[in-house]
Amino acid sequence: MSAGGGKKAILAALSANAGIAVAKFVGALITGSGSMLAEAVHSVADTGNQALLLLGQRRAAQEADALHPFGYARNRYFYSFIVALVLFTLGSGYALYEGVHKIQHPEELSSPIVAIVILLIAIALESYSFMTAMRESAPLKGDASWWRFIRNSRSPELPVVLLEDTGALIGLVFAFAGVGLTMLTGDAVWDGVGTMAIGILLGIIAIVLIIEMQSLLIGEGATPAEDRLIRENLVDGDRIDRVIHLKTQYLGPEELLVAAKIGAVPGLDVAQLATAIDDAEARVRAAVPAARVMYLEPDLYRTESV
Repeated sequence: MSAGGGKKAILAALSANAGIAVAKFVGALITGSGSMLAEAVHSVADTGNQALLLLGQRRAAQEADALHPFGYARNRYFYSFIVALVLFTLGSGYALYEGVHKIQHPEELSSPIVAIVILLIAIALESYSFMTAMRESAPLKGDASWWRFIRNSRSPELPVVLLEDTGALIGLVFAFAGVGLTMLTGDAVWDGVGTMAIGILLGIIAIVLIIEMQSLLIGEGATPAEDRLIRENLVDGDRIDRVIHLKTQYLGPEELLVAAKIGAVPGLDVAQLATAIDDAEARVRAAVPAARVMYLEPDLYRTESV
């Protein structure tokens, strides 16, 4: 994912969530709906989260220095992890608290039709944000399922936005159901039930994001497809005949570290060996553009090597 592509999806989500948050707070103030208030807090959390993602991209663009010789690209992972924590603590935690309170102390809604109208507007805006994220993700997803894309992506922003928008749309349906059932039955407990459902949903999504971002933050290797391409292109069958062992790690969403011990054909002089290594690096980078940092160690293959 290019930073620019991710930024388009983030900005779409930020603008949609900011507008939705204002509308939901107005609706919650007018109607007294707990599920509407929970959704308003959720939108505030999402708006702040988009700002954190943009901050992470900006911090990641810093040049490498003596303290961080591999650069600052992992800032994108760090800030995405913070986003997951915010979603869990602020979004899910508040909705669960408000839901319990509304179930224990149900309050009659005033002007519930206002809440319905605002929720319909919010669904339209969230759908725009969600479709933007899907369009940005589609070229990277390829033939994989959306769930596999979220699990395997080494770029954090689009999976975060996709999951947030999915949660927002489902949460709006829960809020719509809570308000609607309250209107139909006259029992305000349903508003609290809708609020609880929103809290549980956000908690599940936040936990998924926390697990995925933690894995990226501590360092994930190349995907199976990338690993296969790297191994195939390190070997030329003439001067380099095998990969003895290989280790990879993403230093950032678009920068892969490749460290390998390669088996060189006996009899090569220093110049030939250097040329063989340069050619291997060029082949790998052509096949896997993210492989920007490479360290190749030539050796003679021994059966006991690991």
